[in-house]
Amino acid sequence: MKSTIRWHNDGMSFIAETGSGHILAMDGAPEGGGRNLAPRPMELLLAGTGGCTAYDVVLILKRGRHAVTDCEVKLSADRAESDPKVFTKINMHFIVRGKNLRLETVEKAIKLSAEKYCSASLMLGKTAEITHTCEVIEG
Repeated sequence: MKSTIRWHNDGMSFIAETGSGHILAMDGAPEGGGRNLAPRPMELLLAGTGGCTAYDVVLILKRGRHAVTDCEVKLSADRAESDPKVFTKINMHFIVRGKNLRLETVEKAIKLSAEKYCSASLMLGKTAEITHTCEVIEG
């Protein structure tokens, strides 16, 4: 996997080009010289972790032939107060919608993602206490 990050020499804006050829922007907070034009790098790290685990959960449920129709993960994180300001606590709240989905089935998919498949969560789990909550909605 590869990525190239380019500074735009105007504040603290950066453009990333991923190995798969996609582009995304990052920027800093105004107090750090940024212009608040794009997400912060740590926000992208948190969002990427949410995307990684959501992908796993949906895939696990679909492979189990469960009728999942929607999956949302709301993440909240605390960071260390001093540098390096790593994540220290992360909560992932899953809201999964489907037809005849059992809470236990969704919890099992979340556990599989957390303990076996989500490389992003497993990496962040080295510095952060990661907790999971979920709710299942019929539909």
